[in-house]
Amino acid sequence: QLFVGNLSWGTTDDSLHQAFSQFGQVQDTIVLKDRETGRSRGFGFVTMESADEAQAAIDAMNEQELDGRTIRVNIANDRPAGDRPPRDNNFGG
Repeated sequence: QLFVGNLSWGTTDDSLHQAFSQFGQVQDTIVLKDRETGRSRGFGFVTMESADEAQAAIDAMNEQELDGRTIRVNIANDRPAGDRPPRDNNFGG
């Protein structure tokens, strides 16, 4: 899975899929959206069929322009749960 950062607010799941499909089989794309406004949060994820295709996409797309913004593309690394701060479930405000 690839992390794609610095996305334009206009970038959609479909446009992200289209941009990455030239490097291989795209299994899934998602642009994360703000829960309340529905607007893009400026990053997303792309899942490629193979590691080779993912690397080709990184090599070609990292620091390139997509929808008017210079995007960052790298391997999405899952941090072990122990590396995250404890979650505050008090739902304060």
